[in-house]
Amino acid sequence: MSTLILFDFDGTLADTAPDLAAAANRQRTRSGLPPLPLDHLRPYASAGARGLLRAALDMTPEHPEYEAHRQQFLQDYAQAMTVHTRLFDGVTPLLERIAAEGMSWGIVTNKVTYLTKPIVAALGLEQNCAVLVCGDTTEHAKPHPLPLLHAAREAGFEPRRCIYIGDDLRDIQAARAAGMRSVAAAYGYCGPDHPVHTWKADRDAESPEALWPAIQQLIVQ
Repeated sequence: MSTLILFDFDGTLADTAPDLAAAANRQRTRSGLPPLPLDHLRPYASAGARGLLRAALDMTPEHPEYEAHRQQFLQDYAQAMTVHTRLFDGVTPLLERIAAEGMSWGIVTNKVTYLTKPIVAALGLEQNCAVLVCGDTTEHAKPHPLPLLHAAREAGFEPRRCIYIGDDLRDIQAARAAGMRSVAAAYGYCGPDHPVHTWKADRDAESPEALWPAIQQLIVQ
């Protein structure tokens, strides 16, 4: 039987941090603050608006102005979200290898649909992607297992025939809860709070090139 390889999007397949950081820095500019370097904002990219507003403005959802800043951040990002975003080096040959081996691949992200689909299309992933599940596709987002289970069902695979790859602790938690094997994309954004080795993924990959060997080790015969 075949295997379905599911990927997180931001920080796993695509390096979206430059455009996300630019949107975060626009919020700083509006507040009269100087922009922060990409290296400072990059680790928060997988956490979306919540993480980037915390990093850029030290603002959490409890702040009375948080929602206004979040909406402005999303508006700014939507207007310029494919300027510098690229697939990570090594991702294209990996996807080609997966297809050549007769396997399918898809995307499960917490990014909402209206922000995800244009980027997926711009990066040329739309045609060969077996399933795309976004943050608003199901009732719950990761770390809840429902998005992963939905993706498996839509693509016609049992969870045990799926491998999920992501660069955030929530990805590994979701995979475990869904009964899927997991690979931590340690080259991604990963966040500042929990070191990758503490996530208890089935495998860790330090680069996109290391994903294929990790996948091979986890395939159920």
